[in-house]
Amino acid sequence: MRIILIIIFLLIVASIAFGFYIKTDDLKTGEFCIGIGISGLFFVWMPLFIYHRWKNKSVKDYMLTKENLDKMRQEGKDKKL
Repeated sequence: MRIILIIIFLLIVASIAFGFYIKTDDLKTGEFCIGIGISGLFFVWMPLFIYHRWKNKSVKDYMLTKENLDKMRQEGKDKKL
C-alpha cells in the first residue's frame, strides 16, 4: 500500500508540474493537467492515505470520553506536572 501511495503521489506531482510547464504554451491543456492533479490529490490519494494510516487503529482511543480524561489526569499526577 505504501508503494502504491508513493507512485500515485509522484504521478499527481508530475501532472501538476507538467501543467505549469505547458501552461505557457497552451492555456487549456495546462489548466486541465493542473485540475486533474489537484482532483486526484483530494479524491484519490487523500482517502487512500487516510485509510492506510487509520486501518488498524481504534477511534475510541482518540475520543475525549470520561475514561480517557480520567486516564490523562492520572498520568499527569504520576508525572507530577
